[in-house]
Amino acid sequence: MSKPKHLGVTPPISTNAPSEEEEALSTDLLNTLKDEGVFEGEDERKNREVVLGKIDKLVKEVVYQVALKNKLPESLARECGGKIFTYGSYRLGVHGAGADIDTLCVVPSHVKREDFFEYMTTLLKERSEVTELTAVPDAYVPVIKLQFSGVDIDMIVGVLQQPTIPDDLELLDDKILRSIDELSVRSVNGSRVTDEILRLVPNVSTFRLALRCIKLWAKRRAIYSNSVGFFGGVAWAMAVARICQLYPNQSASTIVARFFHIFLRWNWPMPIVLKPIDEGSGQFGVWNPKFNQSDRNHKMPIITPAYPSMCATHNVSQSTKQVIYVEIKRGVQIIDKIMKRELPWKHLFEKDEYFRQYKFYLQVNVSSRGDEEHHRLHGFVESRLRFYVASLETSGQFVLIHPCTKSFEHEFACKSDEEAQRIRAGFLPAEPSTPAPEGEAAPGSGAEATVPDAANGQDASSAEAGDPATGSDSDKGKIHTSTFYLGLHLIKRERSATGERRMDLSLPTQDFIRRIKDSDVWKGDDEMAISIRFLRQEQLPDEVFAGMSRERLRTSSSTRQDKKKSKKRSTQGADDAAASEAPAKKAKLAAAPVPSTSGFAADAGSKQASDEAAGRNMVTSAEGGSSATANGSTKPATSVVSIPAPVPPMAKSGGIKLKLLGS
Repeated sequence: MSKPKHLGVTPPISTNAPSEEEEALSTDLLNTLKDEGVFEGEDERKNREVVLGKIDKLVKEVVYQVALKNKLPESLARECGGKIFTYGSYRLGVHGAGADIDTLCVVPSHVKREDFFEYMTTLLKERSEVTELTAVPDAYVPVIKLQFSGVDIDMIVGVLQQPTIPDDLELLDDKILRSIDELSVRSVNGSRVTDEILRLVPNVSTFRLALRCIKLWAKRRAIYSNSVGFFGGVAWAMAVARICQLYPNQSASTIVARFFHIFLRWNWPMPIVLKPIDEGSGQFGVWNPKFNQSDRNHKMPIITPAYPSMCATHNVSQSTKQVIYVEIKRGVQIIDKIMKRELPWKHLFEKDEYFRQYKFYLQVNVSSRGDEEHHRLHGFVESRLRFYVASLETSGQFVLIHPCTKSFEHEFACKSDEEAQRIRAGFLPAEPSTPAPEGEAAPGSGAEATVPDAANGQDASSAEAGDPATGSDSDKGKIHTSTFYLGLHLIKRERSATGERRMDLSLPTQDFIRRIKDSDVWKGDDEMAISIRFLRQEQLPDEVFAGMSRERLRTSSSTRQDKKKSKKRSTQGADDAAASEAPAKKAKLAAAPVPSTSGFAADAGSKQASDEAAGRNMVTSAEGGSSATANGSTKPATSVVSIPAPVPPMAKSGGIKLKLLGS
């Protein structure tokens, strides 16, 4: 078969060779990446190879033992074989120091998936080099996660419909897909896609250097996560591969520069494809927006090159698409200066400042008592956050919802029922450097934390945090927690006549929590808890800032608005009054309690507090004045504090009401 004139679905844009300056910039890029520590050392490389060799022997041993169980003669059992393939960043040759290895274990037809998980986990438990072993057989792609001699391994299995697996088996032939189940297709396609990507780029070394650059940029700018709605590793690889096809003879520096410029102007949802989509035999469905409504809904489709072709970016939402666009636009501004020698490469890799970008955040907390159970809950909640984002987008309240790609993990040894209840409700102990919220004892003060209640405006639990109304010995002990964040950019709206801004997110929040609790991962409210809290940027915990400034970034639009407000105050002759009020407002915010899951305003000792305890829905002005009850009547408010939060207790009607107050 003759070699095609070009790689890709269109001819190249340019076949020019790189200039000396472009080559020099590529050398600078390589040196910068080395300084950033993206390359593994020689000892680590050799250790990985040894680990993979041991895993290959384990796969053959599993196949052998299952063959004996199925009454095959020992001589035939030894000939059944078994083989491992790598995929992802390791197979592409762009993995960094400490990166995991995605491993596909291919086994013959007599080894059922259940047999593989049972026998492999047994063999792994017997090895002293193996730690952190977790099997997730009911995942979308069933996986065994482990650490082998310090190397993180994600192990999946593909069962082929053939009696033996020879050592020279190749997976690119579509014939191997005949008669295998859908789970095996998903597993096998990971390796098939990465092999096809390498086959479709004109210069592998240039592709690898450019991809290392883009991967580091995407991770530093927090847009590298398929699970929460950004691009994953394979998607970024295919995007870079497409630029390599368009500039087949260029250096890595030019590929990177063209990457930003082309994708800034890319006409989404026009898909990125590396070769014409193969319809195959029709056994499996392929990506086809003409016939599939779900495929038409994809915002930024990047299509895998191996049959059956799928969209690697189906998780992208309207919000994450906007975030990716903003980061690419920033990349264009920086890369142009780099190519002119006005900036060094390191400026492209500056870390994002996610927790300084937004005025409001949603904090999603989940906790479990068991280590393995929490690992599964964490992964499941992370994979479902995109559905919560999609539901919030349809509420019409936001410009965008920006999910954080990083979660925050903790393990607490609770000394009392009260402490366990607070943690399960999402009130994690503050760091020693963080002042405890009003009414709580500071860490290390020797005083025990008290459980917040309706009387002081903090809720001991939400309907989603189990039933910690009464303590029990079972609440004590070890609790594992995971915290996820969603940054909120609100649509600007006029305030109501009482000066309030109101926002009801109860339906998407309730639906998200129900989605989590209805899964097989959820082990009941006694073992697990979930809570969602609304926080202002000033109320975020210290740990998320990692030593950086807490001061919120000011956008150009907010700066213009500040100038307008300042001008208006000056024309009213209120400059002095505004200046005198500023410290008081700051002190008021600092003294305000952390928002709870109650979502109600509470006035200790007032009828309002008893109303909250009774579960009545009430909306209160954050600036004082008057408060409105559910029936619309008003009454004077005395030193009332509004506590915004998305998940209050169940009202008498059984519904959950979410109000954003005083924003």
